[in-house]
Amino acid sequence: MTLKLDKIVLLVGLMGSGKTSVGKRLAKKLQLPFIDGDQEIEKASGLSLVDVLKCFGEEEYRAGEQRVMKRLLQGSPCVLASGGGSFVAEQTRDLAKKKAITVWLKADVDVLYTRTAGRKHRPFLMESDDRLKNKLEKYIQEEYPYYSEADIIVETKEELVDNTVNRVIEAISGFAKKG
Repeated sequence: MTLKLDKIVLLVGLMGSGKTSVGKRLAKKLQLPFIDGDQEIEKASGLSLVDVLKCFGEEEYRAGEQRVMKRLLQGSPCVLASGGGSFVAEQTRDLAKKKAITVWLKADVDVLYTRTAGRKHRPFLMESDDRLKNKLEKYIQEEYPYYSEADIIVETKEELVDNTVNRVIEAISGFAKKG
C-alpha cells in the first residue's frame, strides 16, 4: 500500500513514546524526509538540549521550542517528531491542526519508564531511576489532555517498532479517507 501525503505527519507524545524510532521508519515507508524536533532545537541553539535548559531555563527553552516548531510546521511534507512537551503549547497545537496530521504515540507509564530509565540526554528526566516513574506519572497527568487533541491516537507497546509503524500507517490511511 502506498500512501501519498501532502501534509506533515507530526508525531507527539511523551519522552520514550517512540517518536524518533517510529518516525524514522515511518518516514522511510512513506518516502518522506524525517525531522527530529529536538535535533532542530540543538541546531538552532548550538547547544545540547540539556545545556539549553541549564543555560536559559525552562521558559526560554519552551519559547525556543515553539519558534522551531512554528518554522518546521510551515515546511514541506515530512514526518516530524516533536519534542516531548512541544504539543502542550497552544500556538503549536493550533498550527499543527492546520498544517499537519497529528499522531499521538500514547504509551503507559511502564513502557515509558522502560524506554527512558538511565537515559541522560533527556533534559526533563534527569532524575534517579527510583523517582523517574513519579515524574513520568506527573507528565502523563499534565500533558495527556493536550495530546488527546491529536487527530489520531496509536498506543505504543513493547513490540517491534515496525508493528507500531504499520499501525500508524493504517490509522493515517483511515484518517486520510475520512478527511
